[in-house]
Amino acid sequence: MAGHSKWANIKHRKAAVDAKRGKIFTKLIRELTVSAKEGGGDPDTNPRLRTAISSAKDQNMPNDTIERAIKRGTGDVEGVEYHEIFYEGYGPGGSAVYVKTLTDNKNRTVSEIRRIFQKHGGSLGENGCVAWMFDMKGRISFNSETTEEEKLFDLAIETGAEDVLKEDNDLVVVSSTDNYEEVKQTLTDEGFKFDSAEVTMIPQTTIKIDGKEAQQMLNMMEALEDNDDVQNVYANFDIAEELLEAMG
Repeated sequence: MAGHSKWANIKHRKAAVDAKRGKIFTKLIRELTVSAKEGGGDPDTNPRLRTAISSAKDQNMPNDTIERAIKRGTGDVEGVEYHEIFYEGYGPGGSAVYVKTLTDNKNRTVSEIRRIFQKHGGSLGENGCVAWMFDMKGRISFNSETTEEEKLFDLAIETGAEDVLKEDNDLVVVSSTDNYEEVKQTLTDEGFKFDSAEVTMIPQTTIKIDGKEAQQMLNMMEALEDNDDVQNVYANFDIAEELLEAMG
């Protein structure tokens, strides 16, 4: 099975606090708008929009906010035009970093992304330099201490999931993007409460980093995540759990 995503574990371990809700909503609204623009406003025929709506509802976004974002994408309501651009590069220790952005100003975004890479010991690369190291998958994470592992595994596989992985203190169900929504809904209907659920890029392999490079890597990932134009950041680094705890 593909390598696990250490950054996904770290990011979702940090509970979303109210102060950041506005930023979370901003990213979700952009995804809704671009999804509707590219594939139409009907979630039944637009899988990407269907997933975006599900993610927005998971964050308790009001229905009227979701509907307005979709209408901006379909052109029924005026709004800013966003462009989806991916940036690829390398972080400290040679780890692969894949950045998804939605921006209304390409020049501003590439300048800011390059600056973040350079400031934290990384380097921005050419298109295609690391994308091949990742696979797009559905990822649903559960707390291993409060989840019945055997029951989860049996039901997930029966529903069509590809695997159930133990990652640190999490149980992670991995599925194809085609049946992600079905797997998530089935598990939810059976009483399993997930900590996080998303369509994401999972690394095929991971690279271990430690010491100064580990701290630089985490600082770079947080700086990228905090950028308003960045929707998601994916990376293939692996940092030992005890080192993460030591770094706080």
